[in-house]
Amino acid sequence: MAGRWLKARVSMLGLALAGMLLPVLAPAADTDRQDEQLAVSLAELLRSARGVISANQDLINDPAVGDKGLTGPVVLAEALKRYQETTGQDLSKIDETTRFGRAMTALERSIVAVTDEHQSTINMPGVGFKGFIPAVFARLVNEHFDELMKGEAEMKITAPKELVRNRKTVPDEWETTIIETKLLSPDWPMGQPFAGSQQVHGQKVFRFLIPEYYQSSCLVCHGQPKGELDITGYPKEGGSEGSLGAVISVTLYQEQAN
Repeated sequence: MAGRWLKARVSMLGLALAGMLLPVLAPAADTDRQDEQLAVSLAELLRSARGVISANQDLINDPAVGDKGLTGPVVLAEALKRYQETTGQDLSKIDETTRFGRAMTALERSIVAVTDEHQSTINMPGVGFKGFIPAVFARLVNEHFDELMKGEAEMKITAPKELVRNRKTVPDEWETTIIETKLLSPDWPMGQPFAGSQQVHGQKVFRFLIPEYYQSSCLVCHGQPKGELDITGYPKEGGSEGSLGAVISVTLYQEQAN
């Protein structure tokens, strides 16, 4: 079902986080390198938290259990554990005064806030499917993060236009172009992110797209037969295992030089 979600097969992410993806660069290029590492880290923490919600779907949807004990701090603790196992980074040691620290802390706070705001839904007795699935959780976390980091960073999970289920996550013109000409291209290496930059209102922004692909468990909601309603009430997309199902999009606003 949708709660099992998608897997980004991006072995290079760990290298980026470890500082091994790029050589020592000139100052301007080093800024781009730092932005790429931040974008990768944000995406990985979001995926870790989303994975916690996915792993607990049976518990969340158990009508016989009231208090699930799945509070914001509990979800965050498990997400941080998954994140460290994947990246080798201990986020408890980051400096919150740095740009990296501010952004990662904002995402942590968003994970806690969204989970705690939906305790009444998660713990609702006598009700099976709650609709608190990983896709919904991730969207809400991203929206909360955007508010905390307004003017500095934005995140969303989008997809090829025909796969988008919520209008809030429709890809913009740049994302659409990259998805259609790069990520969906037959010769695009599976799992390879795309990095680029734009000028927005005279300010340079760094943009990073991480492709995610359908796993077999995703196809319960997103597979065949196309058009049949899934458990969430949406028509299935007719997807296949290994096809592009979503894209994590990170936008970082770069400080202007004096």
